[in-house]
Amino acid sequence: MASITDDTEQPEFVEFRISDRTNHLQEPRSRHSSPVRALNGDRHYEEWQYGESPLKSKLLGFLWDRRAREKKVKRKGGILWYQRKRVKVLVAVIALVALFFLVDSLMLSRLQDPAVIDIRVESVQNSSSGSVSVKGEKKKSGKVKRPPNFTYGRMLALAAHALAEGNNKHEPKDLWQEPFEPASAWRPCADQRNWKPSGGENGHILVTANGGMNQQRVAVCNAVVVARLLNATLVIPKFLYSSVWKDTSQFSDIYQEEHFINYLTPDIRIVRELPVELRFLDLEAIGSVMTDVDIGKESKPSFYLKFVLPILLQNRVIHFLGFGNRLAFDPIPFELQRLRCRCNFHALKFVPKIQETGALLLRRLRSHATQPGPLDHYLVGPYAESLEEKGGHGAKPSKYLALHLRFEIDMVAHSLCEFGGGEKEREELESYREIHFPALTELKHTTKLPSPEALRAEGLCPLTPEEAILMLVALGFKRKTHIFVAGANIYGGKPRLTALTSLYPRLVTKENLLSPAELEPFMNFSSQRAALDFIGCTAADGFAMTDSGSQLSSLVSGYRIYYGGGKMPTIRPNKRRLASIFVKNTTIEWKIFEQRVRKAIRQTKHVLERPKARSVYRYPRCKECMCFTVPEL
Repeated sequence: MASITDDTEQPEFVEFRISDRTNHLQEPRSRHSSPVRALNGDRHYEEWQYGESPLKSKLLGFLWDRRAREKKVKRKGGILWYQRKRVKVLVAVIALVALFFLVDSLMLSRLQDPAVIDIRVESVQNSSSGSVSVKGEKKKSGKVKRPPNFTYGRMLALAAHALAEGNNKHEPKDLWQEPFEPASAWRPCADQRNWKPSGGENGHILVTANGGMNQQRVAVCNAVVVARLLNATLVIPKFLYSSVWKDTSQFSDIYQEEHFINYLTPDIRIVRELPVELRFLDLEAIGSVMTDVDIGKESKPSFYLKFVLPILLQNRVIHFLGFGNRLAFDPIPFELQRLRCRCNFHALKFVPKIQETGALLLRRLRSHATQPGPLDHYLVGPYAESLEEKGGHGAKPSKYLALHLRFEIDMVAHSLCEFGGGEKEREELESYREIHFPALTELKHTTKLPSPEALRAEGLCPLTPEEAILMLVALGFKRKTHIFVAGANIYGGKPRLTALTSLYPRLVTKENLLSPAELEPFMNFSSQRAALDFIGCTAADGFAMTDSGSQLSSLVSGYRIYYGGGKMPTIRPNKRRLASIFVKNTTIEWKIFEQRVRKAIRQTKHVLERPKARSVYRYPRCKECMCFTVPEL
């Protein structure tokens, strides 16, 4: 089985090991083996015969036997006339049956057309609620604009029917809840210290973090721990420009620099830039530059003490270039692990510009809210007070679900999976890999990799938007649920969101809720826009992730655990289990689909202490980050 780290936004490609059971897949039957084609060479007979049904098999078998017997018939007038008459009758029967299958297939394809689903869903809602919202409008030519077919037409139609019938049904009791008692027994305590400040006498550490906003956040926390480990002074980290993210944002554009320095002063020494005597050194020439090639993924503290500290002591400065997930989670001393949590959950606060716009986003997500949410103060600081508004008379605060669709082109291309787009999709993703993942492209040319089907069966493919929405419907979220979608710049564009917006019309993104003028300061800064998504997801009443390997999903779910007090539920799908359910999408009954999905999700809601070697940013329930109190009986 493949082993891909859960906490990597752009995971490094690793060796795949797929079970031998994938080698026993039955080969599709060759179309050239058709007995009809062997008899008369007619292409139309061949096309009709390709595919199986009992009625077709019986008719074709009869035709085979009939033609074999015809060769033995003596050409006498009466017998030949009788035989010709039987042939005419047989041809008429075959024509009628073929016509029946043609009409049936056309009706089925029409039923599964997403555009038709949209219109039918809206029609059902019109009859029940009286509100009209027509989708799939006709062009001037009179033809309906049909979105691409992404293979789940039948299931989406069943989901639309389930939502229409579910208006009067109650949502499952645990839909918006965590197992409260065991979850509330854990409380934050990473702010507690049990050591003296480090003077940073051994030299200075420069860090240039790569990736997007969330990957950079992890890199900053790891750099803080390494600085304390080596008794070094940390220079405010810098962020590497990426051809994928195309963002020039630096640390002070996203996080409050002054708060970061002051809060961590009891732990390490932090400065804004190198001393003058070190500023103009050629660090590469003196051997003080270390890249990801020099530092293995999740290296242990002993590596830094053995190989990095001597260079630091000799040259007084070292530069970690492209520094990311380069520090192991275990084994690591207790106080260093706690420092990691302290940096992530306490020292990194967004700048006022992001906090103010984030508060505006939350206010519009929660109509009729009368007070801030439990996490608002940690996310938007003083702007949480602006969320205290008087609601309408008798109006209930609006719950909203946040959904992170980690389905951008970089994730889709790196997964090596296929998502229903055919040859055009394969060519587009291959071109993207050649530019952004050349090592992966080279590996494909030199190594036999698992098929897309095998990858999907092992749960290694990100959930598509269609699969995500089917999961939500199966879990019991009603059609009127407010849904905030993060990462809305999905591969496939707006047509791919059709399934979501047709089934859940109250689905929004930050681009829907904020005006162009309000978004303008963030337009060319993807990391700053990601910070807004982080706020919208973390503060939500419920959060659903679609890919456990996403760094945003990992950080959001961990933040909700740390500050949520057991009241901030997160839906964590097991993609391998879901893949075994979705593979039956053409035959499975809705009730069975619903039961299996709910069982698969319910099994992920256990409240457990952090597994060994797993990320403290995602699983902060451990003695280094949170304190456990025995619940009162």
